[in-house]
Amino acid sequence: MIFDRDGERARDLADELGAVSAPGDVNDDDSVHGAIEAAREVGTLSIVVNVAGGGVGGGRVVGRDGTPHSKDAFIQTMEMNAFGTFNVTRLAAAAMAINEADDDGQRGVIVNTASIAGIEGQAGQLAYGAAKAAILGMTLPLARDLAPLGIRVCAIAPGTMGTPLMLSAPEAMRDQLVSSIQFPKRMGRPEEFARLVESIIMNPYLNGENIRLDGALRFPPK
Repeated sequence: MIFDRDGERARDLADELGAVSAPGDVNDDDSVHGAIEAAREVGTLSIVVNVAGGGVGGGRVVGRDGTPHSKDAFIQTMEMNAFGTFNVTRLAAAAMAINEADDDGQRGVIVNTASIAGIEGQAGQLAYGAAKAAILGMTLPLARDLAPLGIRVCAIAPGTMGTPLMLSAPEAMRDQLVSSIQFPKRMGRPEEFARLVESIIMNPYLNGENIRLDGALRFPPK
C-alpha cells in the first residue's frame, strides 16, 4: 500500500510495483483510516514505513535583518514530520493489535524516518531539526507503549541521500554536500535505505532503536 498526498504519482508507482495506493494526508484521520482499510483488503497490515516529511521555510531564529523565525513555518514543519508520523503510527498500531501473533508474540513492525539533522541540526535548520528530533524521541516510548501488543518500533536517521530532488541540485551544491561524508564518498542510495528497512523488519530482536545511515557524515555547524 502506497499512501501519499500525490495520488497520481502514488497510483503510477503502485502500478509499477504491482501494489495498491490511496491518496491522502498523513494528518487527516479519515485518509489514514482509508489507507489502512485498503491495505487490509489485500493482506495483513503488519508493516508500516513512515517516510512522509519535508520542510517549510526555515532560517535562523532571528534573521540577519532582525526578523524572528516564522511561527507558522515551524508549526507546518512539525505537522509534516512529527505530527504526521505520530498520527499514522497510532492508527496503524491500533489496526495491527488485532493481528494474530507469530511465535515471538509479534504482530507488527513500524519504521519511522528521521534525519541526522535531528541529532546535529545546522544553523538555519531549527524547525526541521526539531521535527526530526521529535521523531527520534518518540522511538523508545513508542516501543515501550506497543510492547504489550507485540509491535516493534525503530527509526532511521539518514544523512545526505541521493533522492531525485537532491540529485537535481546544481553540481557545485552536490559536491559541497558530499564533502563531509567519510566513506563511501557519495550520497546514500534509496535502495540502501530500503535494505535497512528490510533488516529491521527481518530481525525480531531489533526494537526501540534509532539507526544512522550516513556514511559517517557529521554535519558541521553551518
